[in-house]
Amino acid sequence: MKIKEGFILREVAGNFIVVAVGEAVKTYNGLITLNETSAFLWNKLIKGATEDELVDALLSEYEVEKDVAIKGVKSFINRLVEAKVVI
Repeated sequence: MKIKEGFILREVAGNFIVVAVGEAVKTYNGLITLNETSAFLWNKLIKGATEDELVDALLSEYEVEKDVAIKGVKSFINRLVEAKVVI
């Protein structure tokens, strides 16, 4: 899974936001707010990380139980799919 071209993550005043740029602006009108953990996952998805790789990254970076990491990754991916920002 990978983030579609035309979406960028920015940190503004300690908040993480995703906005459309370029051609993506024509089809996406809005922004997505992320917390620190979601921004961490976003940066992994830019490189094309799989769902399993995202879970492994969470387990390596944060003190979290595996079932919580799996649930969080699935929820995050579902949110991005609904927003149509991943391929």
